[in-house]
Amino acid sequence: MVAPHISLPLDEAKRQARLAALAARAAAVSTGQDATACGTALAEHVLAACPPPAGAIVAGFLPIGDEIDLRPLLRTLHARGHTIVLPVTPPRGQPLSFHVWTPEAPLITERFGTQAPTGPAAVPDVVLVPLLAFDARGHRLGYGGGYYDRTLAGLPTRFAIGCGYAAQQVETVPTGPHDIPLDAVATERGVIRCPRH
Repeated sequence: MVAPHISLPLDEAKRQARLAALAARAAAVSTGQDATACGTALAEHVLAACPPPAGAIVAGFLPIGDEIDLRPLLRTLHARGHTIVLPVTPPRGQPLSFHVWTPEAPLITERFGTQAPTGPAAVPDVVLVPLLAFDARGHRLGYGGGYYDRTLAGLPTRFAIGCGYAAQQVETVPTGPHDIPLDAVATERGVIRCPRH
């Protein structure tokens, strides 16, 4: 049996990285970063550098707090004929499910303050992933629930794009064996293609 303290160094590294990432994001927003304006710039970069293929189902997310606003990109992709899905948060330890969203659709509030659609379930081809921090290798620091890592592990053919502010980039994200790397990261400054792992 493995002693329970074995994972503490990684857990502590991630905890400290999350605190630093939250502070960096808050500082960026407090110095004039506008979530919607940055989201509009991010949308332009994604559509120019790595637009989803025709017919692809795209999973997005709606912003919570200081997160970058993906609604400009989601609305544009919807107008281009893509099916857009948003996550529905399951109990801890399970992967996310995704349900169809349209700009005028009603939403329900979930327990973490997220907004979930009431449309039918669908499996995405492209997943836009929220993050607290990222590095150039495609490693992402999330909020600690493991939902996106479990979800991405179960979608081996999907293309995963982390979405955030450029200020959220760090030199190295602490990672463990269950952390799933991204294929690309999009910010208001451009798209970074990450090496395949």
